[in-house]
Amino acid sequence: MVEASRHGEYKVPGGKLLVADITIDDGRLAAVRLSGDFFLEPDDALDAINQALVGASVATGAEELTERVRQALPEGTVMVGLSAPAVATVIRRALAGASDWREHTFGLIHRPPESPALHMALDEVLTREVAEGRRGPTLRVWEWDRPAVIIGSFQSLSNEVDMDAARAFDIEVVRRISGGGAMFVEPGNTITWSLIVPETLVEGLSFVESYAFLDEWVIQALGDMGIRAWYVPINDITSEGGKLAGAAQKRLNGAVLHHVTMAYDIDAELMTNVLRIGREKLSDKGITSAGKRVDPLRSQTGLSREAIIERMAASFGARYTLTPDDVRPEELTAAQALAESKFQDEAWLTRVP
Repeated sequence: MVEASRHGEYKVPGGKLLVADITIDDGRLAAVRLSGDFFLEPDDALDAINQALVGASVATGAEELTERVRQALPEGTVMVGLSAPAVATVIRRALAGASDWREHTFGLIHRPPESPALHMALDEVLTREVAEGRRGPTLRVWEWDRPAVIIGSFQSLSNEVDMDAARAFDIEVVRRISGGGAMFVEPGNTITWSLIVPETLVEGLSFVESYAFLDEWVIQALGDMGIRAWYVPINDITSEGGKLAGAAQKRLNGAVLHHVTMAYDIDAELMTNVLRIGREKLSDKGITSAGKRVDPLRSQTGLSREAIIERMAASFGARYTLTPDDVRPEELTAAQALAESKFQDEAWLTRVP
């Protein structure tokens, strides 16, 4: 019995849109039709790729699908805007029934400044709400009410933060639920947001691929402001002027929390007084001065922080459906309780001493 055809889409990071329409028969690909705005020569390479994928089991992994494509390519094939691994990815997304950006309506939340602990709690509460289907996909812009250091879920507090310096400079330290490295933030000098989506949006993508996928709109938004930026695996966005942003993720019960911090005009000296940035980490990035780890957006855009936020939201809204939204009273109540019981609790902060 032939199943209904399935459809998958994948915007290749830095490349083109790749679309797969497939039919499955008895657990195998019975028909494959790839399309998109990519460039491919010679002309018959497309049919060769389609035919090479026919017969593959629906359980076939990305590596085998990629190898099928590579083996089928005519000699001298030129691919621009796509690749063999990208073809494997779009097939996996079609098989998984992945959703597309355009299928969702995103709510935009931008509230007055709030405490670091409440921001951590709001991320967790809103992600659980999206997972339960009580809230749609959400883009939340953060405003900070005080300077803070936010460490990753698995980082050692003592290795990452000089707590004596943090207390001396009145900088609050909290731990978030996602992995990754420490964030140093200051009110008015940092641009932070969370993108919370159902896991269907990243179905068929590896963990690493999902970072680039969820940051693609940021690359485009920066391009709209005249900044040529690109993604650096696993979780950085950089430009010719230096690193611009870092991302982190957490998956909860069917939803993905993807949050990003960008430096607008960070006090690098203060940051390095509070953060214990190891020599090995710096040398791995080819950097001799910790103050050069980020390149403030102000110097690259000439725009105010507020204007950058407005332009980024406008870029997102121009590509997808974005509507004004806010935290609901019951969500805020739950977040306030969670901030107190978890994110202000010394046991959570020191879970990795």
